Amino acid sequence: MKKLAAEKAVDQIKDGMIIGLGTGSTVKYAIKKIGAQVKNGLSIQGIPTSGQTKKLAIQENIPLTSLKDHPEIDITIDGADEVDSDLNLIKGGGGALTREKIIAFHSKRLIIVVDDSKVVKSLGIDFPLPVEVVKFEWEATKRTLEAFGCDVQLRTIMDDPFITDNGNYILDCEFDRIIEPEQLEQDINMIPGVVENGLFIGRVHQVIVGSTQGIMTLEREIVQ
Repeated sequence: MKKLAAEKAVDQIKDGMIIGLGTGSTVKYAIKKIGAQVKNGLSIQGIPTSGQTKKLAIQENIPLTSLKDHPEIDITIDGADEVDSDLNLIKGGGGALTREKIIAFHSKRLIIVVDDSKVVKSLGIDFPLPVEVVKFEWEATKRTLEAFGCDVQLRTIMDDPFITDNGNYILDCEFDRIIEPEQLEQDINMIPGVVENGLFIGRVHQVIVGSTQGIMTLEREIVQ
């Protein structure tokens, strides 16, 4: 299902485009298909959102560039951990949320590819909200986040703190549900020590959902 959704998104890529390359298991399928099309003559350049994605893109021989050289991205293809009925997202399961949000901000069109298990009635029901924080006095930042009524855990791998590509920690915030995601995104980012959080509000143009019944496309025009 992930593969179907990812490959459907790649069909929108055209010669000469600058492509934002997201991070995660679903986007891997898109990168592999883009690589195959590049091999067959497609002329594009990609901007990766993580070291992991950069490595995969190089393996697929996808030409890479940066926002410094190309400040406007035509299409970004990325995944999500949750998508609600307003096409708002929780992202950051792969730990690349800050770079993903930077790339999304500079994209003309953001396409999200998921399987149907990621579509929820309200954000925060099935997946914790990741918040990237600086290491300095991170416990104080954790206590401040807990004031929002969530359970906060430092993300670890093999008992060691997970370190983002930016050299920071991630605090995973477990809510029963997130009632006002737009306000919460702003409030969390006002906390000193917070780098960015995984709420993506009003940024998505299209969500492609893969399911056992086939492909479903959800679309919204964003007023600039």
